[in-house]
Amino acid sequence: MSDFGTSSDPAVQRQLDRLAALSLPQGRFGLETIRTLMDRLGNPHRQLAPVFHVAGTNGKGSTCAFLRAMLEAQGLSVHMATSPHLVRYNERIRIAGKLIEDAQLAALLAEVLDQSDDLAPSFFEVTIAATFLAFARTSADACVVEVGLGGRFDATNVLEPGVLAACGIAALGIDHERFLLAPEDGVPEVPLARIAFEKAGIAKPGVPLVTFNYTTEARDEIIRAAARNGAILAMRGREWDYSAIAGLEYRDRHGDLTLPQPTLPGAHQARNAALAVAMLRHQDLVQVSPKAMAKGIRVATWPARLQRLLPGPLTGGRTVWLDGGHNRSAGEALKRHFAGQRVHLIIGMLANKDPASIIAPLADETASLTTVPVPRHDCHGPLAFGERAEAADDVPAALAALPEDGLPVLIAGSLYLAGEVLRLNRELPD
Repeated sequence: MSDFGTSSDPAVQRQLDRLAALSLPQGRFGLETIRTLMDRLGNPHRQLAPVFHVAGTNGKGSTCAFLRAMLEAQGLSVHMATSPHLVRYNERIRIAGKLIEDAQLAALLAEVLDQSDDLAPSFFEVTIAATFLAFARTSADACVVEVGLGGRFDATNVLEPGVLAACGIAALGIDHERFLLAPEDGVPEVPLARIAFEKAGIAKPGVPLVTFNYTTEARDEIIRAAARNGAILAMRGREWDYSAIAGLEYRDRHGDLTLPQPTLPGAHQARNAALAVAMLRHQDLVQVSPKAMAKGIRVATWPARLQRLLPGPLTGGRTVWLDGGHNRSAGEALKRHFAGQRVHLIIGMLANKDPASIIAPLADETASLTTVPVPRHDCHGPLAFGERAEAADDVPAALAALPEDGLPVLIAGSLYLAGEVLRLNRELPD
């Protein structure tokens, strides 16, 4: 099943029902449809405030959150596009710092769907078209746009050099293999190199491409992609670098910065914050001071990524952590955070994800393992999680069955499950 979502607003729900009725072609189809749709809508993607475009396997959403927080700390008005939504479809489109209002969302979706009846667009193509329409019709100082899937053929890649301030690539790993590793002539055969090839497809002529330093195969592929596309490559270890011990020590050709550690939990968030800083420092269209960068690092929030839940109707008085990560890199990040600490793990994963990617790294920390379904999605049954797994009908039942031993709880494995948890605990992203 898909993640079209529901809305309490009847006008929005009518459009979400239309989205749900779209055919969803499987596979890679290029950018022809989104370009045609953009043209019909007056090419709003060419009328945007300077855009920061972020790809990556892990960390791209957090990097976007840091970018937004830093830009807003400078006093700037910021539009942001992220995916997927956790609870409400509105979360995908943030206009001048606030989630899009229902009335505007309903009108935009209706306009895009009316213009695309004969194009058989995908859910994401309609979403991005509506997003860029909204961005173009409300003034702002900057836009932050997260890639949905991959990069090369992602609908956000309709963005052109004229509006781009900088492109960034966060951490790389193996995920979405069915799409990103699909056989194709003329592409790298080594899996991580292929992933890098897809992500680096967002590179544009004359636009800074800010990246980490990856394994040899991935690094070489990004260097080739930047050269092939005429992008201005700024790679960690060459054009910029950072260390994170007491604080975040950042350095590049402009000088050194001493910045605070992120408030967002997880050692990996220093990496994402550094990438956001590097993206801002390697472009000239939007000016952000070190003071604003420091404030942004402190105040940035990003739900369902190592989020400690508040006391609420679901959690009660227990210490409950929530993480939507679903691949090996996410599992390893959780391992680093909980290293040496016993936790009760409640997990649900989509059927196309590998349970071992989360369970194996956390094996030494797992005091108990309870599996739950991911509501409204095809997901793994209890047998996929091994012999020690207990099954529960849902998260409330899983929590109720745990012993009162004072150990923290980690709910993990799926952003869709995370959205359900936030809804149940009444912590709606805003």
